Amino acid sequence: QVQLVESGGGLVQAGGFLRLSCAASGSIFSINVMGWYRQAPGKQRELVASVTSGGNTNYADSVKGRFTIFRDNAKNMVYLQMNSLKPEDTRVYYCHANLAVIPGRIDDFWGQGTQVTVSS
Repeated sequence: QVQLVESGGGLVQAGGFLRLSCAASGSIFSINVMGWYRQAPGKQRELVASVTSGGNTNYADSVKGRFTIFRDNAKNMVYLQMNSLKPEDTRVYYCHANLAVIPGRIDDFWGQGTQVTVSS
């Protein structure tokens, strides 16, 4: 069984920063992509940033230059450093991992979500 556990959300003033962390645990053979998504009430979940096992990153245009994603492959962890936060960044943030439980069996897994609230 695979679990993704997030931490680091909270309330911050506009212009401030937060760092989200996500730890993947359980029966994991290998992790391909790890990333962060976010969702507002009544809206679709959207990609914030992702990083491959080789370190290639992808960012939503709305966060480029403000957010940085990085991962620790040895610890199966991914982080999202969020700087210059804006009220419109207020969302529930979800950790995502595309991983193999056994060779050839690849699935998507999600964390439970962590609330990020940015006050103006």
